[in-house]
Amino acid sequence: RVWDPLVRVFHWALVVAFAVAYLTEHDDGVGLVHEWAGYIVAGLVAVRVLWGLVGPRHARFGDFLYRPSTVFAYLGDLLRSKSKRYLGHSPAGGAMAVVLLLSLAATVATGMATLAAEDGRGPLAGLIAVPAMPRDSAEFSLDRREGDEEDDDDDEDERAETLEELHEFFSNLTLILVFAHIGGVALASFAHRENLVRAMVTGDKRPL
Repeated sequence: RVWDPLVRVFHWALVVAFAVAYLTEHDDGVGLVHEWAGYIVAGLVAVRVLWGLVGPRHARFGDFLYRPSTVFAYLGDLLRSKSKRYLGHSPAGGAMAVVLLLSLAATVATGMATLAAEDGRGPLAGLIAVPAMPRDSAEFSLDRREGDEEDDDDDEDERAETLEELHEFFSNLTLILVFAHIGGVALASFAHRENLVRAMVTGDKRPL
């Protein structure tokens, strides 16, 4: 057995949670569904990072982190159907796992930041709160006060818009990485004559 139950549950739970979050991203009618799917993704990523440090052999980062030169050499061999078979993650698979975790972390972080900037809610609300304006004193005219308020509103809107664009960028980047991951799994499955998808369900792979 190569993949322990936590790795397998994490993998498929992440597939579902990210799919739900992505598909509800622009649907205001199910905003809470999008938020909670994002929280689930965040929790799963945190658990996987911890498990990558203390989990069993093939779940640990130390088992599948390789030098970039090794990753590129493996990819070249894979395209020529001459790549070495690994029991755990291959160099390319390990690199993709780490990049996906980083992209997912950036996606949920910018999502929480957007929620805080736009609605003043979420885990980051206290860190990305709009600064409270000082009380207007008598020497300021009404026009000056209104102008200041408009400037502050513009700054707040601009910040929220920037965060939202970053959130959308990272979510789209994650989707691209997912498709690249699927392609890599299909290619490696064909090259090594094994069903890597089934292995992530059962946890079993044939010995080297």
